This record gives sequence, C-alpha cells and structure tokens, in this order.
Amino acid sequence: MIPIDCTDPINERVLAVSEDKIAGFVRAPFAEIAKKSDVPLPVVLERIQAMLQAGTVRRVRQTLLATNLAEGALVAWKVSPDRLDEIFEFMFQKDPFSGHVVVRSTDAKIPGQAFRLWTTVKVPAGFSLQEHCEFLKEQTGAETFRLMPAKGIFALGVGHMRRRKIEPGDRVDEPAHMHRVETVHLTPGEWKVLHALKREFRVDEIQEPAWDQRAREAGVSLEEFFAVAESLAARKLIGRFSTFLEHVKPNQSGERVTRFNALFHWAVPAGREIEAGAEVGRHEILTHCYWREGGPEFNNVNIMAVAHGTDKERVLAHKKAIDEHLEEAGIPVTYTNVFWGGRSEIKPSEISPFAYQEWRSSLSAAQAV
Repeated sequence: MIPIDCTDPINERVLAVSEDKIAGFVRAPFAEIAKKSDVPLPVVLERIQAMLQAGTVRRVRQTLLATNLAEGALVAWKVSPDRLDEIFEFMFQKDPFSGHVVVRSTDAKIPGQAFRLWTTVKVPAGFSLQEHCEFLKEQTGAETFRLMPAKGIFALGVGHMRRRKIEPGDRVDEPAHMHRVETVHLTPGEWKVLHALKREFRVDEIQEPAWDQRAREAGVSLEEFFAVAESLAARKLIGRFSTFLEHVKPNQSGERVTRFNALFHWAVPAGREIEAGAEVGRHEILTHCYWREGGPEFNNVNIMAVAHGTDKERVLAHKKAIDEHLEEAGIPVTYTNVFWGGRSEIKPSEISPFAYQEWRSSLSAAQAV
C-alpha cells in the first residue's frame, strides 16, 4: 500500500519541495520536484497521485500572482452572529471570486473584534471590488465590511511541512523585497493559455510530460504554450507550481498538518511600512506578509502576516521573535494583535472577466424568475 501520510519520510521529502519550492513556470514540474527532493520521478508521481486521491493533498496546480491580474483585497465582514454560518456558506459556495473564507476572533478589546468573517476577494480588471462587495453585502445581509487591498507583498509561499522545523526567529539573511501590486492586462490568446495553465491537476494528470494536454485545451502548439507561459512568468504573473496540503481538516489517516492559523497585525509609523514589511517578511515561518491598511476599526494596522502551527504557544513564540526583531531594527510599533482562525475553507479565486460576466448574469436571471 502506498503511504499517504505527510510524515512518511519519502512523502515528507517530496512535500518539502512541492509545496512552495518550484517557483515560476517550469516545463517539467514533476521532474523538477524529483530532482530537488532527490526522489526518483516514478516515486514522486506515485506518491503525489496517492496523496491527491486520499485528500492529503487537496489540490495540485500552477499558481498565479493574481494580485497583478485582478483587483483584490482582504475583506473583514461584520455580520450578525446568528447568521455567521449562513453567510460563511454563501461566500464559500456561491461566490467564485471569494478565495479564503475564515472565521476569526481576537481577545483584544477593539472595534474590529466584531468583524468575525474574513475573506479574500478578487474581481477581474474592468470590474469594481467595492461594487462587488456591496453586491455581496446586499445578497447576504452582512452589516458592513472593511476592504484592505494589498499595497505590497513581502512573503507568499505555503510550505507547511518545511515550516514545522523552523525555529522562532529563523529568518533569511536579507530584508524581504516588496512586490508592488500593479494590474496587467492580457490578450484573449493569453487568457486561453492562462485558463488551461491554472486548472487543477486530476490524479490521472500527475505525469510527465505535464503540459501537453493543457496546450491542446488552449488550442495552441506546445511550444506556443511554453512561450506564453514563460512570458507570463517574466511579467511576474506566475507564482509557483504547488501541491496544497489539506492543512485545516484532518486527512484520511486522521493527521492534522496544522492546528492554529494566526493573522498577525502591526501598526508602524506612516512612511515606514516598506521597511517594516521587509523585516517582518524575512521570517521564514510566515506564509504571507503584506502591507495593508486596516483603518480605525483595526487601530490603523498596516503590516499583516500569517503563520500556521500545531502548537499555539509555539506560534506565539514566533510572533514574539518578530516583535523583538522589529525592536532591534529600530522600527516602532504602536499597536500589535493576533486574530486566530477558526472555521475556514479555501479555494482558488476565479479571475476571468468572462466568468465574472456570466456569474453576474446568472444571479440576475435567477432573481428575475
């Protein structure tokens, strides 16, 4: 029987690479995983297939830097407590443009503690994020929302298995580089390739060569497919080729990859956001680090980061190490907090302008009946 647990030694080696170490677009992604993990390609294919079929790996796909393809934001929603689950389900099941849907809570006595539902939302270029969230508010009966678009990205990469061994304070040698969020427009031909590129891999598609069928889907030759994909990567529109673990719910063997999901908040003086984000983003425990403006509801926080772990006190030890590093770097913090994640669902946000038009039309037609 093929092992499906994350803790199996071979699976652990594969996942340490496949989660977030295959950056950009790679013509032979599974072969690259094999090379970097020092596991033979047939074994890599067999193990990823088995873990995907068992649900240990929830998806395998080429990720995009969708912040440059669609207007996006972290959104905090204030909803009636007795409707929290109902609105959660709407955001997860009925809005293809909402990605992460998370119930969060904090012990801090701030106005923001009333914002229990947090989502990531993206709308394609040409459509309004504000208008979309107003539409969701009307559809769900949410009381209000706070939009927090990213002004800059300092860290983005989910490698849960690799991060299990990271110690509090572990960080890279240099400050993190900030990726600026700038929307890029694509041609219809590029969108066709992008659609084929980003589709999740089925179990039977875990093979090399990996992209032949995708080129046929896009209606182009393999070389043209590679040329467009590499052009998108050169324009910083491609993220990584990744296996995503089921890290919230127990997998088939009862194993949990993580138990605690923490959203860290820091408020630093205006004008020092890039410096502070670069120092916070150096810490290897973080899966995400952004410059976002939280506004008065969240005591004007402007640096946000996410960390996961199996032990709450260890997650807080990582937070303490980052706080101490900011103090050592001479960056004043006027406020800091932790929002803990509870119930959550994660799916890729749709970013196609064609899909957006169809979705709005379908909802309008349903309401007219």
